Amino acid sequence: MERSRPEYLMDRLLNSKLTQPELEELLAGIGEHEMSPEYSVILERFFNQLLKDSHTLQIINSEKDTEISS
Repeated sequence: MERSRPEYLMDRLLNSKLTQPELEELLAGIGEHEMSPEYSVILERFFNQLLKDSHTLQIINSEKDTEISS
């Protein structure tokens, strides 16, 4: 499945590879007053994944701490 342009731009932003013209395009897509729905969905998905990854990492660290103190 091919990524949408907003997904491409967000990926470039998150990986510090966004060019100035791409940044301008991204900011225009996000909007000054209201974010475009497509960007909103992408950001929500990204932050949900961050929360999931953080929770998984906490569980792993907790298990390691338990093993060490045993």
